[in-house]
Amino acid sequence: MTEIDAKIDALVPAWLTLPDIAEMLGVEVTRVRHLVKEGQLIAVRRGENRALHVPAAFIDEDKVVKGLSGTLTLLRDDGFTDEEMLEWLFTPDESLPGTPAQALSENRGTEVKRRAQALAV
Repeated sequence: MTEIDAKIDALVPAWLTLPDIAEMLGVEVTRVRHLVKEGQLIAVRRGENRALHVPAAFIDEDKVVKGLSGTLTLLRDDGFTDEEMLEWLFTPDESLPGTPAQALSENRGTEVKRRAQALAV
C-alpha cells in the first residue's frame, strides 16, 4: 500500500474506503484487503487518518471493474509501481479517448490492455 502524493490524489476524481467497498460488494472488509494484497485492487493511504482508499472508478456497483485485474498485472509486469499505475490509469489518453480507467469502466478493456502491453516494448 502506497502513500499518495498530491499529483495522483488530484488525478483520481473519487475515492472509496475499504469498508465502503466491502458494503458495495457484499463482502467482509477482510475480503477487500485480500483483493488489495492479491493485486486486484490498488489501495493508498490518504486523508487525515491515513486510511486506505481505492479509486471509486475501480468498483462497478457490486463488482470490481471488468479487466482491471488483468491490466494491473500487465502494468506490474512492466515494472510499474502502484503510484505509476494510478497515474497511467487516470491520465487522459487522446487515443482512447478519456482515461484508461474510464475506458475500463466502459467495457473497453481490450484497448486499455493493448496500450499497457505496448508500454513494455
